[in-house]
Amino acid sequence: MCGIVGYAGPKASAPSSRPVDVALQGLARLEYRGYDSAGVAVIDDDAVRVTKRAGKLANLREALAKSSGSTETTGRVAIAHTRWATHGGPTDTNAHPHLGGHDHELAVVHNGIIENFATLRADLEADGFRFASETDSEAAAHLVAREMTQTGDLTEAMRRAAASLEGAFTLLAVHRDAPDTVVAARRNSPLVVGLGDGENFLGSDVAAFVDSTKEALEIGQDQVVTVTADDVRIIGFDGAEVTDAARYTIEWDAAAAQKGGYPSFMAKEIHEQAGAVADTLLGRLENGSLKLDEMDIDPSVLRSVDKIVVVACGTAANAGAVAKYAIEHWCRIPTEVELAHEFRYRDPVVTEKTLVVAISQSGETMDTLMAVRHAREQGAKVIALCNTRGSTIPRESDAALYLHVGPEIAVASTKAYLGQIAACYLLGLFLAQVRGNLYPDEIAALMSDLEQIPDQIQQVLDSSSQVERLAQDMKDATSVLFLGRHVGYPTAMEGALKLKEIAYIHAEGFAAGELKHGPIALVEEGQPVFVIVPSPNGRHSLHSKVVSNIQEVRARGARTLVIAEEGDDAVVPYADEVIRVPATRTLFAALLTVIPLQIFSCELATAKGLDVDQPRNLAKSVTVE
Repeated sequence: MCGIVGYAGPKASAPSSRPVDVALQGLARLEYRGYDSAGVAVIDDDAVRVTKRAGKLANLREALAKSSGSTETTGRVAIAHTRWATHGGPTDTNAHPHLGGHDHELAVVHNGIIENFATLRADLEADGFRFASETDSEAAAHLVAREMTQTGDLTEAMRRAAASLEGAFTLLAVHRDAPDTVVAARRNSPLVVGLGDGENFLGSDVAAFVDSTKEALEIGQDQVVTVTADDVRIIGFDGAEVTDAARYTIEWDAAAAQKGGYPSFMAKEIHEQAGAVADTLLGRLENGSLKLDEMDIDPSVLRSVDKIVVVACGTAANAGAVAKYAIEHWCRIPTEVELAHEFRYRDPVVTEKTLVVAISQSGETMDTLMAVRHAREQGAKVIALCNTRGSTIPRESDAALYLHVGPEIAVASTKAYLGQIAACYLLGLFLAQVRGNLYPDEIAALMSDLEQIPDQIQQVLDSSSQVERLAQDMKDATSVLFLGRHVGYPTAMEGALKLKEIAYIHAEGFAAGELKHGPIALVEEGQPVFVIVPSPNGRHSLHSKVVSNIQEVRARGARTLVIAEEGDDAVVPYADEVIRVPATRTLFAALLTVIPLQIFSCELATAKGLDVDQPRNLAKSVTVE
């Protein structure tokens, strides 16, 4: 959720790039994560200066502009934060950074939730520390400050304090007695180091520093990192030095995180989807065999799997629902799709013969991470489908398949969703290859058809004017329903989710076969209903049944908006609008039929004057349970 930036370097000597400016630039690149306040701390003349404001980053910039001491600092370090309110409302006082110590000699920023903060706060208040905010984070600030008084070493103070904290956290701290140093600690919350030339960075996401360096360092669970302009040192919470931290190169540049002439990041990312899916598929076949990015599971283990459980949340769970159809069809393995936040709390049946597939765009989704850990404790193997290299979920899994779709800035996922579906298909085919469910020529034929999908996605994008016009005409709609069968069902769910996320109107996705079991009661005169129609081809086509559903809702006054493949004329008599997509295999249609629904949501929200990139109450990644 929260955006965190840390900087240590020499840029105080450059008037146009002071540490405070570097920190603010990093926060600006993390705005997509969602936030309701922002702040920055620097060391200046042996004092810690903190400026923070509720609201958007512009409020913080305005406050800094009025405070020459904060903008003309000669300090060499800075920490900054965008907060998503948990403990305490979004106010100036509750915003980060928080000051710690009797003389406010230290500042801390925090992502996560400290579960034992009440006990810590009572102990610290008894020790004479005074609290100004309602947050759990301020307890951490005073705790680190107290340890610093006792040890005189900021790294050791952070290590001791972190060992006393319960919950999920990333902490960054600066202290007036260590004016060239930023110290951070990580447990169950994202943190990455950017390695520069005479400067180093910390961030909750590589976007915080990607325009300054593309070299990054992974920070592991329960580790403390000490950063100066010229050095990065890592120790565990146990005090042992860490020498094996993984270094990697970021595969995209800062230009990829710009709008590129589009009115919103969401619009840009929708139109990047042809290339995104092509990149997900690129290079997967080697000498006629499929491969994953990282694999530490013996093929014999995969051949012994008797159940697959997909764990995910939100949009990723809809991608997982598509995976169920593909894996069961190709591999004949029973497959369940679980919401990650429900998985470990219902005492699931997981054994050494269970394969868990964890889907997360960020790789930091806390509910999914906890599900991964629970599954591994039960002896299951885990494969992660993720878009963010170096993130926690793939690092804690036995295998990883990266999406390679590039940064997704808009909160509402589009291109990552298509990348996740494409990755699910690759995983299904990979398992079918390992287990011998499909012959090599069958896999080759499926891959050949799958590799045609990016061109077909582009065809859908090139013919988007019809959907854009519909969205403009329907900007005053208060409710939209979505129906689908087979892979059209999760597509209906995703279409409804997108509309709820960014347009704030009632939207529901249903399995079309459920229509007469209750949902048809919602249909009245003028009710817009999107219907995703499966191909009329195929041995077990559901086409005629879905056409019957169209007739049923239209007979009750619905406005029928039908998504059907090219050449399907059977839907025309019953559709108020027919939105065409290219014909493809029934399973692969999920990569095409969702695109008009994404465009519809984006255009309708834009027509309503809403911020489609940063919808209210939402954050890009949910890093607390």
